[in-house]
Amino acid sequence: MRELRQQLDLSQEKFAAKLGVSLRTVNRWENGSTVPSQMALKLIEEMLQKMEKPGKRLLNEYLPKAEQREDS
Repeated sequence: MRELRQQLDLSQEKFAAKLGVSLRTVNRWENGSTVPSQMALKLIEEMLQKMEKPGKRLLNEYLPKAEQREDS
């Protein structure tokens, strides 16, 4: 999750705000103590899809299962 956030050039605070989660939640994802919920993954997927080509590349790289759903 950290790599994806960094690819988006977002701080943990800004990434959390875009997803409607707390900074603490993003920090827990990045340190491996928790994983994003299905709802959070869906929000990330939607955010990336709105970015068109760069977002599709990141979606394919970091959330390939989401990209497969998009193709079917």
